[in-house]
Amino acid sequence: MTVTAPLQLHADLDLRACVDAYALPWTPSPAAGVERRMIERDGAEAARATSLVRYAPDSRFPSHAHPRGEEILVLEGTFGDEFGDYPPGTYLRNPPGSRHAPRTDEGCTIFVKLRHMHPQERERVVVDTAERAWRTSAVCGLRIMPLGGFRGERAALARLAPGTRVPTHRYAGGGEWLVLDGALRDDEGVYAAGTWLRLPCGTRQTVSSDAGCTLFVKTGHLR
Repeated sequence: MTVTAPLQLHADLDLRACVDAYALPWTPSPAAGVERRMIERDGAEAARATSLVRYAPDSRFPSHAHPRGEEILVLEGTFGDEFGDYPPGTYLRNPPGSRHAPRTDEGCTIFVKLRHMHPQERERVVVDTAERAWRTSAVCGLRIMPLGGFRGERAALARLAPGTRVPTHRYAGGGEWLVLDGALRDDEGVYAAGTWLRLPCGTRQTVSSDAGCTLFVKTGHLR
């Protein structure tokens, strides 16, 4: 299914949004064998968007450009394009103006963000998170793995050990996270794996995890 008319799905960046991404239906994309769960979207087929995308084995997506950039986190299987193959845990940052032709042999599921990057960013980034070391933080039980960023926008993985509580933090430039495993808690509720949460600029949040969790975190991009 090609999105021919503008679609607004959690499109207002000034509003908090919480989505159980794993509960969303899979919808066909313009390419055979490629489906997506639309988490956040503002536009038609060429849109600012956040999605889960699933590629069937031996599927391809035609070569295309990313005028405002693309971020990918490989969740399952091996994703690929003409530049290489990317196993689970790989983070890719394709800058504005880049172009590629995605493919997979075995099939894969990826988390994708489109048109959330600064137009002047030019560096392509590939991080194999299985090979990168975690960094300790000032908060006991919280470790961080920086992935990339540009002009105040940052992407990282965060891992909370069981019983960790993170003091109140203010997201001056907004933030969002996707729970990759475990469960996270704040004053609004408990968020299991697959939950995506967007926090508008100025939001204050205190989080904790009883059993531990891992998050993909992006901050500073909602200014």
